[in-house]
Amino acid sequence: MQAGDLPYRPCVGVMLIDDAGRIFAGQRFDSPVAAWQMPQGGIDEGEKPRKAALRELGEETGIAPELVEFLAKSADWLTYDLPPELLGRVWGGKFRGQKQRWFLFRYLGRDDQIDIATEHPEFSEWRWVTAEEMIAAIVPFKRDVYERVVSEFRAWLA
Repeated sequence: MQAGDLPYRPCVGVMLIDDAGRIFAGQRFDSPVAAWQMPQGGIDEGEKPRKAALRELGEETGIAPELVEFLAKSADWLTYDLPPELLGRVWGGKFRGQKQRWFLFRYLGRDDQIDIATEHPEFSEWRWVTAEEMIAAIVPFKRDVYERVVSEFRAWLA
């Protein structure tokens, strides 16, 4: 089966910003190299994307829904393809990449209320970054999506 024959995995992404317009970035737990990203994950069967975004945010950061304010969502679904070395190795080899709906939330809590030591940790550390730092830190195959998300949400960013 060719990559083009495989579907995209339905997914959500969360751009979480602080009062200064900086973006939450987490270092991927499973990566031996620098691989910073925003929270993201799959949409469960029958789940609405915004609900999935809040669930993923909680699962990856420990942040409860009442500690965020919804600001915006991406106008369209954004896609990326896995690089050849990952194709067939992740998600049971069933997907060519991800199709993501992105959500922008403002964080209303304190830094000490963020807890990445969750039941199934995704991140080994986290920090607040500028949009430019976020784009520079993401793995190359996701960079186009991140540039588009930053462009769409630019009015709220530092």
